[in-house]
Amino acid sequence: MTSVLVVEDDPAIRASLIELLAGHQLVVRSSPDGFGALREVAQWQPDAVVLDLGLPDLDGADALKMIRGLSQVPVLVATARDDDAEIIKLLNAGADDYLVKPFSGGQLLARLTAVLRRCNSPARTLAPGDGVPKMNHEPLVLGELRIDPLARTVHLAGREIGLTRREFDLLSFLALNADRVISKRQLLAEVWRQTYVDEQTVDVHLSCLRRKLGERAARPRFLHTVRGVGVKLVSPR
Repeated sequence: MTSVLVVEDDPAIRASLIELLAGHQLVVRSSPDGFGALREVAQWQPDAVVLDLGLPDLDGADALKMIRGLSQVPVLVATARDDDAEIIKLLNAGADDYLVKPFSGGQLLARLTAVLRRCNSPARTLAPGDGVPKMNHEPLVLGELRIDPLARTVHLAGREIGLTRREFDLLSFLALNADRVISKRQLLAEVWRQTYVDEQTVDVHLSCLRRKLGERAARPRFLHTVRGVGVKLVSPR
């Protein structure tokens, strides 16, 4: 079932949104503040987030940037701010869509459905030299490593490896571009869909991937760092 995190500090509005979404067979959790939302995104990994901007601990725009540092989860911003410059700023910061309060339940459901439909797309890859995104549905097999982009599963030597959503997206992108050196800036742009996130975020996720793949940076099998340039996933010969 589709899961949605509602981030709203007003108890009455929050309860109304939960009732609406749960009544349409969605699994719903909620948070009244920004830091609670960040914990839910990191630990629960919802399929979508409905984010209010008037939060007690963080401005919603700042919360959006922090969510984007953790996840590529679709974010639908619910705001009373109807200024064009503010809305453009939010979309550029990583919001997938927005609703200006007050809005109807039907409008929220329609926007949420559209956001989920747009964002739940198959994996993308860049063909060498052309820079144009290509769709890829087939499982990727590199030696003992098998990545299924539709089932979102990874097996190593026949054993399934449990990855977070971001780890899976990172590994998939590197596998789709196997034996090509990919810069951290490109990874942030293609996997995180942001360029302002600290490059150390990539290092942390690569470290987690190496551990789960049973290798170390000093003795890599799949993930090879090219110092000063980037990282590449090497297809075993």
